Amino acid sequence: MTDSKLTGPNRGEARPWGGADPDEPRPGLRPPIVQLPLETTRGAVPERTGLAAFLSARSRAMLVLRNCLTRALAPRTLEPQVCSSFATGTRQYDGTFYEFRTYCLKPSKMNEFLENVKKNIHLRTAHSELVGYWNVEFGGRMNKVFHIWKYDNFAHRAAVRKALAKDKEWQEQFLIPNLALIEKQESEITYLVPWCKIDKPPKEGVYELATFQMKPGGPAVWGEAFKRAVHTHVNQGYTKLVGVFHAEYGVLNRVHVLWWNESADSRAAGRHQSHEDPRVVAAVRESVNFLGSQQNMLLIPTSFSPLK
Repeated sequence: MTDSKLTGPNRGEARPWGGADPDEPRPGLRPPIVQLPLETTRGAVPERTGLAAFLSARSRAMLVLRNCLTRALAPRTLEPQVCSSFATGTRQYDGTFYEFRTYCLKPSKMNEFLENVKKNIHLRTAHSELVGYWNVEFGGRMNKVFHIWKYDNFAHRAAVRKALAKDKEWQEQFLIPNLALIEKQESEITYLVPWCKIDKPPKEGVYELATFQMKPGGPAVWGEAFKRAVHTHVNQGYTKLVGVFHAEYGVLNRVHVLWWNESADSRAAGRHQSHEDPRVVAAVRESVNFLGSQQNMLLIPTSFSPLK
């Protein structure tokens, strides 16, 4: 028999705390927290909470879509393009260019070739200016000669080639005898950079042609750093600069620097000193960030070369 004091308003239902009416608060006592079953807890979440979450997620998605469409349809501002001439520094308006020619000769015919050129070079220089003519002493293939020719522009060179084709004396005494002695010919068109002019050395000596293959991008990218490296060597007096040339036809992004020294030993001494000069080291370190490869040749001027 169940005590009526222990039953709730509904008969047979146990009162949770004592015999008092559970709806009546008791002074000083807090009602215990009732742990509902999991199914009851989940069911207790109002249905509109899920709807609000859905609408909130939908609103965020619409906001993202609107931002994407706004950016896609907005007028685009083009990045300023870097314009560069074919040489470092100021744009070159002078059409004068220099043709680099390299001849690889048959080993047994080197002396014969040079003797014939010396004897008949006047037939060739009657048509255009010879800057210099050298034997390649060190660097690369042996039995090789290197020479530089100057032209006012491309029309001038075309006129010179046309005139040579009609010059019977040049063909018979210079061209035909020498062609049989040559194994390979190479030609490259270069411009003298605007911040440099050909400077004739004060006396006879040896020359170094240093060739730098720069990374793509042109002088607008690496021109200033390269210029500082060259000037640092010159300003410290380690060597004498003859000219700096930038390739226009041939391998692009190639720069040639023609140096002069009294001898191969003086060149070596100056190079060793420059390696210990922090000013040179700093300038070269900046320039090599844009360098792909480099090579050089030691050149000995021939007796008929304008540059001695």
